[in-house]
Amino acid sequence: MKTRMLGSSGLEVSAIGLGCWGMSGAYGASDRKESIETIHEAIDGGINFIDTADIYGNGHNEILVGEALQNLRYEMILATKFGFIGGENGELRVNGRPEYVKNACEASLKRLGTDYLDLYYLHRLDKNVPVEDTVGEMSRLVEQGKIRFIGLSEVSAATLDRAVTVHPVAALQSEYSLNTRDIEESIIPACRENNIAIVAFSPLGRALLTMSIKNVEDLEENDFRRNIPRFQGNNLKKNLKLLDVVEEIASHRKITPAQLALAWLLHRGDDVIPIPGMKRKKYVKENIHSVDISLYTDEIEALDTIFDNISGERYSGKSSKFIE
Repeated sequence: MKTRMLGSSGLEVSAIGLGCWGMSGAYGASDRKESIETIHEAIDGGINFIDTADIYGNGHNEILVGEALQNLRYEMILATKFGFIGGENGELRVNGRPEYVKNACEASLKRLGTDYLDLYYLHRLDKNVPVEDTVGEMSRLVEQGKIRFIGLSEVSAATLDRAVTVHPVAALQSEYSLNTRDIEESIIPACRENNIAIVAFSPLGRALLTMSIKNVEDLEENDFRRNIPRFQGNNLKKNLKLLDVVEEIASHRKITPAQLALAWLLHRGDDVIPIPGMKRKKYVKENIHSVDISLYTDEIEALDTIFDNISGERYSGKSSKFIE
């Protein structure tokens, strides 16, 4: 497994990490035994960067990851997130108040069965709390040895610039893929100016880039992608047509569309670390192989045209309010 540096932290992480949200019901039913075996398969393949969050399955995912990492914890770079709070009827809100930060961290440590976190992210900015206040409280967790490094997720370049005046930020996590490149204009430059790693979640476009979803009806009833505009009606039809180029290049190279999409992202810079969600063992070896794929200039140019023509927003209206 090739490795990359996690920003200014000095931590060396696998070139791709493992996103665990899908193991707790985000994309339909999940299987505990299969999930734990998938985490072990990833570790056996050289992945040492594991990503979870307290909101995933309302704590279920952290408990699952903690169980899977028994006797392996100190070999891993473990990241989790806080800030989202589930409410009635599935409504979410964000809490970044300083008095909440310590309690959230303690709860995550308990669920994960560990005494420290390698990387602790603010999952979304609380727009009612200055980021300096939230990061200031996170810095106290660093001083106490509860967390090693601080991360932020889905924030603007301006917020990043404010945050680093309080404490160094090791990583910025945001959605980034062939069909979601919003962060390239200002956020990635801000990261690079401050030596902040770019951790790319949903690097396979929530499986759209795998070319395995042909109709929204293919998704389980409780799959949250049913509510995402890109997966609906004419948007999905247009996007699948647009993504024919992915299938064509992958077929020509005798690789899968997923491998091609991850290879493209890995080519965006040595500071980009994709964390594809893998809820089944069969996808682990496939995704790991992407780190060894080199792309030709003409292939990159063809793939670069996708984003400008993608149809539909990446989130529904309810979820988009949390993006800065």
